[in-house]
Amino acid sequence: MEPSLATYLALSGILFTIGTVGVIFKRNALGMFMCIELMLNAVNLTFVAFSRYYADVTGQLFVFMVMSVAAAEAAVGLGIIIAFFRNSLSIDTDDASIMKN
Repeated sequence: MEPSLATYLALSGILFTIGTVGVIFKRNALGMFMCIELMLNAVNLTFVAFSRYYADVTGQLFVFMVMSVAAAEAAVGLGIIIAFFRNSLSIDTDDASIMKN
């Protein structure tokens, strides 16, 4: 028995909600970064589910684009986090105001 479209969409909604709650309540920059990646993967799951449901590859092409953007975001985001850690020896987002100077 194959899971239905509603099952995939419910799982995607749960993953996106967990990611959103994590971004709102986390103080650690790496934790927030991982929650953003979780949100992007939830969107990818939705694209793939609709792509399979409608038998169209457009959703899979969007997933490829989102994964490309996520890879670029990971490289730039981790670079910023490393630079912030070198300056403050902390990755707490409350200390991010020192980056203004």
